[in-house]
Amino acid sequence: MKPIQKVKQVKKWGREFLYPKKPSGKLYTYRKWVSYVLLACLFSFPFVKYNDEQLVLLNFIERKFVFFGLIFTPQDFYLFALAMLIMLIFIVCFTVVLGRLWCGWVCPQTIFMEMVFRRIEYWIEGDANQQKKLDAQNWTREKILKKGFKHFLFLCISFTIANTFLAYLIGSDILYKIITEPVSLHISGFLSIWLFTFIFYGVFAYVREVVCTVICPYGRLQGVLLDNQSLIVVYNEKRGEPRAYLQKNNIDLTKGDCIDCGLCVQVCPTGIDIRQGTQLECVNCTACIDSCNEVMLKINKPANLIGFYTQDFIQKQKPYKLGIKAYGYAAVLFVVMLVFFSLIYKRQDVQTTVLRASGILYQTHEDGTVSNLYNAELINKTNKAIKFKFRSANSKDEIKFIQAPETLAKEGTTHLTFFLTKKPENIDAYKSDVEFEIVADGKVISTAKTSFFSQP
Repeated sequence: MKPIQKVKQVKKWGREFLYPKKPSGKLYTYRKWVSYVLLACLFSFPFVKYNDEQLVLLNFIERKFVFFGLIFTPQDFYLFALAMLIMLIFIVCFTVVLGRLWCGWVCPQTIFMEMVFRRIEYWIEGDANQQKKLDAQNWTREKILKKGFKHFLFLCISFTIANTFLAYLIGSDILYKIITEPVSLHISGFLSIWLFTFIFYGVFAYVREVVCTVICPYGRLQGVLLDNQSLIVVYNEKRGEPRAYLQKNNIDLTKGDCIDCGLCVQVCPTGIDIRQGTQLECVNCTACIDSCNEVMLKINKPANLIGFYTQDFIQKQKPYKLGIKAYGYAAVLFVVMLVFFSLIYKRQDVQTTVLRASGILYQTHEDGTVSNLYNAELINKTNKAIKFKFRSANSKDEIKFIQAPETLAKEGTTHLTFFLTKKPENIDAYKSDVEFEIVADGKVISTAKTSFFSQP
């Protein structure tokens, strides 16, 4: 078998472009199905309604976040921050165990680049060598049609991604108004759609793998996160070296299994040679595993010369097992998730804050009763209006309202001003705790505590 020539980088638009060979194989098929599921989720979540809210909303402008029916207001920012912390710890824990598999299989940048834009490129322009020849030739009718059609589709897909992205940020209902109503009513929204369209188009048509190899900081964290017990895509150099071209009727048992065909380099979307060891540019897409396994099958050699291995296995033949670092991160993740879900469980649909009015300590009346003046703020965290009743948890106390709305608008806020009056026989200390309840449909949906001052 003659060695296959490597596809070189070609300088275009001021930088060297890569022409990765179209991958195929079992792992690539699995990646495609994972990508289809994730893309379906990405494009459907902003437009599917649950409890009159879209499934996922990340409205940073209005500080409103929705996750599968749960609405988080600015008062719940600590929960949002905790959720982001969980996501960060999960990625760290995932990396310690499975390397940079997140980048190659789940990251939106990789999914769109390799499973959408790159496949369109293969469909229109052909495989790597055909793309290279097309770029090198003069501007003929064929080249103009192929390039024009490809970039037209790129723009259409980028436009779709931009609209979906905005649906997550501003809500699908507002996006629908921007699309259907006159442009003059939504100039900022219209400009935002086209701004994001050209950003996504630039990323996927020009910047490409540079996002993974230069812009994204995640690859540079591998040196800190990975250890000798992390599963990563790696070349088994002890089995593959020394390399030798395969020659007919000439079997050299002193040579390794690698025949230096170069396919693992040709299919790499970031242009690296996996045989040179772990590199930050490797996104663990597993394309090199598929291509190498095809060659091993043809030359009757065992599969997985390139595969998921740990450094301990490559160097010392130690079996795979989780290291102490992985257990440590997993324990931290479990504790943080436990705290997060306990806070979610205790979270009330209406947040109530009661504060004593400043400037007045307490008032003593002729009949001996003592009253304190309070201000209360009620925040509705649901998307439904709530008719409520405000009362003291102690039925012996009396409340006299100065300002007393009875309906709390959806996702709205209302204020109450009232006196709480206690009888002398119910007062036994200068400062005591009092509790208030918000009742709706016969159920207590929120409580708040504060202090009551009086002369015992």
